[in-house]
This record gives sequence, structure tokens and C-alpha cells, in this order.
Amino acid sequence: MRKDVVSKEKLAKYFSVTKKALDMVLEKGFDNTRTDEAVDFLDMAQRYFDDAKHFEEKGEIVTAFAALNYAHGWLDAGARIKLFKVKDSTLFTVDDE
Repeated sequence: MRKDVVSKEKLAKYFSVTKKALDMVLEKGFDNTRTDEAVDFLDMAQRYFDDAKHFEEKGEIVTAFAALNYAHGWLDAGARIKLFKVKDSTLFTVDDE
């Protein structure tokens, strides 16, 4: 039986993907009619992303991976309900431009 379900390489990949998604949201911006909600979703994503870094530093790879999935989930949900002005199906479950 494998001790670690998540490899450090897989974790690095997911950090990279989620960082790209965070950066894209910041670059593209928010729905101007729902800024408060968009900021809240982005804040939650950033907090989980930061938690993931903390857990990685502690060597808690599986917990870091879980936190990254929550971070990306907040970003994806915000994109899906159009809080974020992103149109990239490689990072979010939205249609491309």
C-alpha cells in the first residue's frame, strides 16, 4: 500500500494550475454588479491557497492537496456563476471566448 496518495510533483502541478486561475481572475476582473460576492469568492480561494502552502511547508501533502482543491473550487464556482469575467475552459468549467 502506498503511503502518500499525492506526490510532490502532482501537488506542484496543482499549485501551478490554481495560481494561473487566481491570476486570471485578478487580470480579467469581476461582474461589476456583484463585486461584493466576487471579492468574497476570491478571498475564500486565496485563503485556501495560502492554507495549502502552509500545509505543504509542514509536510502535510494530502491536506495541502485538499486545500488546493477547495481553492480551485471557489474559483471555479465564481466563474461558473459569472462572478468572474473568465472564459478559459482549461482552468474553469466555462465556455471559451
